[in-house]
Amino acid sequence: MGGGGGGGARGGGGGAPPPPRPDAHEWHALAERAVAAGRGAPPHGVPDGFSYEITVDGRTVYAADPRLTDEQRELISRVLKEGA
Repeated sequence: MGGGGGGGARGGGGGAPPPPRPDAHEWHALAERAVAAGRGAPPHGVPDGFSYEITVDGRTVYAADPRLTDEQRELISRVLKEGA
């Protein structure tokens, strides 16, 4: 994400990484469930539909509307709300 030289979301200071989120375990569990239901190749979606590439712990899967699982939909919604 992003381009150019800066340090991305962490800033360019090179200091210690931020502490883990209090809800990190919950996020990771949701992400693992979303990946478990994903496909190994991009699926055929619908015209003007959204498609997603989800990567967790180095494993990448693909999903597309309107065939998202509840877990995939929840993860995508939460990520978009966070402004990933």
